[in-house]
Amino acid sequence: MARYPRDLTGYGPTPPAVTWPNGAKIAVQIVLNYEEGGENNILHGDAASEAFLSEITGAAPWPGQRHWNMESIYDYGARAGFWRVHRLLGDLPITVYGVATALARAPGQVAAMQASGWEIASHGLKWVEHKDMPPEEERAQIQEAIRLHTEVTGAPPRGWYTGRCSMNTVDLAAEEGDFAYIADSYADDLPYWVKAGGKDQLIVPYTMDCNDMRFAIQAGYTNGRQFESYLKDSFDMLYAEGQAGHPAILSIGLHCRLIGRPGRAIALQRAIEHFKAHDGVWFATREQIADHWAKQHPPTTKPRPSEMDRDTFVAEFGGIFEHSAWIAEAAHALELGPTHDTATGVHNALARVFRSASEEQRLSVLTAHPDLAGKLAAAGKLTAESTAEQAGAGLDLLTDQERETFQDLNAQYVARHGFPFIIAVKDNTKASILEAFYRRIDNDRGTEFAEACKQVERIAELRLIDKFAS
Repeated sequence: MARYPRDLTGYGPTPPAVTWPNGAKIAVQIVLNYEEGGENNILHGDAASEAFLSEITGAAPWPGQRHWNMESIYDYGARAGFWRVHRLLGDLPITVYGVATALARAPGQVAAMQASGWEIASHGLKWVEHKDMPPEEERAQIQEAIRLHTEVTGAPPRGWYTGRCSMNTVDLAAEEGDFAYIADSYADDLPYWVKAGGKDQLIVPYTMDCNDMRFAIQAGYTNGRQFESYLKDSFDMLYAEGQAGHPAILSIGLHCRLIGRPGRAIALQRAIEHFKAHDGVWFATREQIADHWAKQHPPTTKPRPSEMDRDTFVAEFGGIFEHSAWIAEAAHALELGPTHDTATGVHNALARVFRSASEEQRLSVLTAHPDLAGKLAAAGKLTAESTAEQAGAGLDLLTDQERETFQDLNAQYVARHGFPFIIAVKDNTKASILEAFYRRIDNDRGTEFAEACKQVERIAELRLIDKFAS
């Protein structure tokens, strides 16, 4: 049994009905990353200087040395950039991703954040890479980040974002912190629930595109108007979707040392003015969004096909292809994952097995299907699914003449093709079924075999849709 852990489906074509406060068309969530004083530096016990997200082209770590230029760029963020952004955004509900050691070195900035009512979420203990960090070391750093954050700000963080994370980060953070949300994801425009750290954990995804970090990378923004234009375009698209009934979140990521530069800050100012010029815009912290979402869309517990053992999976889906449990048995052995935990996902897995089967095996599936309005139906010996399907098309209420017609057509069809006439009756009426009977009965066997297989897959699809809807 192979299982694929990534969820490549999400909400799919039918996102949940989102109702933001006061009927807002869009939620605008602005994050200010406060990392200055928490970056790699031998003063902080690190092995080398920082090399990430600065104005220095091609920056590289300096092992065992301080990097004066790098330090001063980070210093700008704390000394000047933060205060420019604070003057610009101080009246808005902002979420700060605060590196705990950086916050501990910034009492004035923390006081200003709190005076403005900004949410201060945790951005980890230090602004360092975690991908190669042993799990227990990362766990210890998460614990210390929460402790220090609480000591510095007076309250534990309700949100978490590591950023330079490992494959263990979300599970460890969920285990160690009582977080309203974790933001280490870029997977959606809406919050979503995951199982992490042994519990239901809300994820409020962050952003890499509407993010001033793109001023510090090669494939990024070179002037403020590019950033402004991208923010406005993102807002306009999401706002239009909200007007059409699908509100979402515009997530924006900022850094003191980047957006705090004058030529970029004025571009942000113009974008904010654009947002404010629209009705129905909810500016919110991530904490506010998380609390609202948890209330409106609490986690639900439903059986997940990809997590079922073989016997349970076969018991649930063994009858989807008529009397052909072997299809479910083989499907369970495929590489299933969260993307298969839907009617479409299970159908695809079952259909793959059916399509890859030999002609003899597929013929056995065809011959397992009953005649329409045949003797088994009259004797009440159909499966529950077949009984309901035939009844839905009115085949249980035939006149004697109609029943005789169906039985005569069934006999001719089987004699010619070697398997019963199969059609997805839920897609049809009694009249259209008869029309298809007359139209298909004289086809060659190969054409009808292919059509019958197609109809068998459609019948299975409809059964799964009903099953998942119940």
